Amino acid sequence: MADDKERSPQERTIEEILEELEAIIAKMEDRNSSLEETFSLYEKGMGLVKDCNSRIELVEKKIRILAEEGQENDD
Repeated sequence: MADDKERSPQERTIEEILEELEAIIAKMEDRNSSLEETFSLYEKGMGLVKDCNSRIELVEKKIRILAEEGQENDD
């Protein structure tokens, strides 16, 4: 199995992305980080947040569709 860092963002789970975000936040809170490093981490983190939000929205849409289909079948 490939290491998480070797997997593309599309192959990772929402949970894995959230773990990476937690690691980024911890690095950003490190007072020894340079401004440039902090900015780079921020950019990476914002990209992960956008990806995660898109995935969550997709899951929510699928849940709504399944719920609607379930209601139709109950009638």
